[in-house]
Amino acid sequence: MTSQHIRSFSGRRGHFTVGQKQAYATLFETYCIAYRPNRVTFEQHFARPAPLVLEIGFGMGESTAAIAAARSEHNFLGVEVYPAGVGSLLGKIERERLSNIRIIQHDAFEVVRDMIAPASLAGIHIYFPDPWPKVRHHKRRLIKAPFVCALAERLQPGGYLHCATDWAHYAEQMLQVLSGEALLENTARDYAQRPAYRPLTKFEQRGLRLGHGVWDLVFTRLAP
Repeated sequence: MTSQHIRSFSGRRGHFTVGQKQAYATLFETYCIAYRPNRVTFEQHFARPAPLVLEIGFGMGESTAAIAAARSEHNFLGVEVYPAGVGSLLGKIERERLSNIRIIQHDAFEVVRDMIAPASLAGIHIYFPDPWPKVRHHKRRLIKAPFVCALAERLQPGGYLHCATDWAHYAEQMLQVLSGEALLENTARDYAQRPAYRPLTKFEQRGLRLGHGVWDLVFTRLAP
């Protein structure tokens, strides 16, 4: 993964509610980890050893909080660039007393490249990344071969990479890119059934009612 990359997120900020702002202001230092260009031992930020799962682009954090609550035996590291999303998840952490989530507000490419050691992750979640539907914007899509290679290298043998999208063309690209990574093996013939641990979001439920498709891909890291 080279030092130069095209950002997969836009400059839009979204609406920042009063509650999100308050959570951001009061809880950021408690649950957030500052980006730095060197490897981090994340156990010290959770004050316990546990398998670590990375989530990239958690949005408002609904799925992150639900999964962390159901899987208390794991630590979860969420990476998001937008303050509204960070504030939203911070509020959920406090209200639901979730001690197994920490957040980095930064570009995921740089977090993976600089902060996460090889073979240190039990899992990676990438749910509904921006599909950049216009052809001229496809270069901005997150799931590309160099980044997937970096993600695979940071998985422990047997660790998993779980992606989901509701854009058919992006699903096809994801399948092609993930299948082309030598360190990964598909758990299904092509697309996987939605694992029980991934909850349906309100947006996803609405799409399914309207007949829209959703595609899950679950790949595992091969042993060296």
